[in-house]
Amino acid sequence: MLVRDEFWFKDALIYEAPVKSFYDSSNDGIGDFQGMIEKLDYIRDLGVDCIWLLPMFPSPLQDDGYDIADFTSIHRDFGNLENFKDFLDAAHAKGLRVVADLVMNHTSDQHPWFQEARSDPESPKRDYYVWSDDPTTYSTARIIFTDTEVSNWSYDNVAGKFFWHRFFSHQPDLNFDNPEVHREMLNIVRFWLNLGLDGFRCDAVPYLYEREGTNCENLEETHGFLRNLRQIVDDEFPGTVLLAEANQWPSDVVQYFGTEANPEFHMAFHFPLMPRMYMAMRRESRTPIVEILESTPHIPDGCQWAIFLRNHDELTLEMVTDAERDYMYYEYANDPRMRINLGIRRRLAPLLDNGRRQIEMMNSLLFSMPGTPVVYYGDEIGMGDNIYMGDRNGVRTPMQ
Repeated sequence: MLVRDEFWFKDALIYEAPVKSFYDSSNDGIGDFQGMIEKLDYIRDLGVDCIWLLPMFPSPLQDDGYDIADFTSIHRDFGNLENFKDFLDAAHAKGLRVVADLVMNHTSDQHPWFQEARSDPESPKRDYYVWSDDPTTYSTARIIFTDTEVSNWSYDNVAGKFFWHRFFSHQPDLNFDNPEVHREMLNIVRFWLNLGLDGFRCDAVPYLYEREGTNCENLEETHGFLRNLRQIVDDEFPGTVLLAEANQWPSDVVQYFGTEANPEFHMAFHFPLMPRMYMAMRRESRTPIVEILESTPHIPDGCQWAIFLRNHDELTLEMVTDAERDYMYYEYANDPRMRINLGIRRRLAPLLDNGRRQIEMMNSLLFSMPGTPVVYYGDEIGMGDNIYMGDRNGVRTPMQ
């Protein structure tokens, strides 16, 4: 059974697992919640305290579920809401907490909100998204998916306007200047927490708002919404944890913890530490790790960094110098097929040439760093990858 402790996340081990790739109980080739239930003992016996579920919602799966078409249901391939509740109850009974991805920044273009918004200019849903006649608006915002996107705007033939998207062109951004979007998102949070979910890993939080003349990241309006989210969670669902995915420098990420008087997230990922652990390994020098830790600001006492070696995305090289990026490509991704955007799409074991002692050393480093370790499914058994698959799917293959 679960022990009541509001700071449980500070000494936890988190296990990242996609339902669709973990265990198939029905022999249809796709993982499901019944399969997750059957493998809970395996997960618990690894020493795991919390399972992080990747997107489990109805979706056209053009971005592995991060393109959500319905925020309050379960993808039919994985089961249904009753199956999810059974999984949650079984996990809690074994002392395991469960957090899930919350994608607040965007939806799928197949979401009913967007379909209504594009087809009816008078619909209230029109203002759920960001539209423009001028695709040079917000031109100072960077393109994140440099391998696939040439602009943050895409033209919609039905609407006769451009819509804003920070990620793929099939993922229109929500308009957080609209209070109705706030209401919708907060009700989605309440829906899942009322079912017993223990928290959220909040996807892509720096990009919620847009302002001309800025890079449209880390804006004060974003922090205002997140402070409200935290207050609602604390007031209505105490003990819930919010984990921020903000792929930024620590000096920017630390703002997402908020202050003691106005808190935001309990946890945030420390992205720049991860590539520097790989640099330190190859160089046989602690310097890259020491430098990034020395430049990491102090965080509030009730907060915690989340640290990791690999996850479902590329090994990001956004926050290294050009010379360091070239070094990492040379050492870990000499085949161009191993690269995507500004990163490397490989799993832990192949990155380390399947060397057991190297894998053990990297995990020793991970568990020695300040923060809560997050382990990616399959890395505990040295799972491989498939560089011939598109996008980042090569590191998201079925559990072996």
